[in-house]
Amino acid sequence: MLELRRILCPIDFSEFSVRAYRHALSLAEHYRAKLVAQHIVELWQYPSVGFVASAGLYEEFSQTLREKAEEQLQEFVKNRTHDETQPECVVQQGIAPDSILAFAEAQKTDLIVMGTHGRRGFDHLMLGSVTERVLRRASRPVLAISRPAHDLTSGKQRDHVHHFSRILFCTDFSENSERALNYAISLTADYDAELTLLHVLEDLPGSARVEEAKATATEQLDRLIPPEGRKAGKIKTTVLIGEPYQQIIQFALEAQIDLVTMAVRGRGTLDLAVFGSTTYRVLQLGSCPVLAVHV
Repeated sequence: MLELRRILCPIDFSEFSVRAYRHALSLAEHYRAKLVAQHIVELWQYPSVGFVASAGLYEEFSQTLREKAEEQLQEFVKNRTHDETQPECVVQQGIAPDSILAFAEAQKTDLIVMGTHGRRGFDHLMLGSVTERVLRRASRPVLAISRPAHDLTSGKQRDHVHHFSRILFCTDFSENSERALNYAISLTADYDAELTLLHVLEDLPGSARVEEAKATATEQLDRLIPPEGRKAGKIKTTVLIGEPYQQIIQFALEAQIDLVTMAVRGRGTLDLAVFGSTTYRVLQLGSCPVLAVHV
């Protein structure tokens, strides 16, 4: 079963951070986990610091930035947190992706929750440098929150609460996807949700073999269902045909999926060719939260 004891939510004070924080807070309350809200002060964003006259003034300027960031982070958390959870606020100075990853490792963080449209905006070529670089290098699962396609929020007063009712696990049947499947199954049990196991067929040799290929893929998906999941009847399978990332995004939208779970391979060897594949494009172009589990 999934154990979330420490959740890290990097905050850059953008609207995307707000969405990410609401998910992180909801998960922390659900799992009774420790939530850490982290902000990184990056001096490179303040070009004038390079013209200070002395080391003393440099440190004074840095200290002022950190103090202002601490006040802003405390206010951010205070305005969005209810009594059930009291997050820890951490402000550090450094390069954001490096500081986030180092802190997550040092604190043995179980999950990193981030918005996918960082402070400098979003285009159709990249997620935003901070989130992208964390996703590339993290040894911890990363929950990436993008713009919502439908409202996952329940309750009028507690607008941070999110309930995962429909979870989607996408697989290409690689040997390394078992860890991501375990996360999906655990979340399904923890939230009493429905889980769909999805495989997308592509590059079929001919239409005559389509049904045969679909039947084979369905059998492979069925073998992934654990006995307890089969008894509960809350796990189903789906096989689609087409470009994987397009089919995943479309299915998630039409089925009103609350969470997509996918595997990301090889932290140290990720390059644009690999990270620019199905998982990256679903993160990049989709509108559903994606749990990227590194394997």
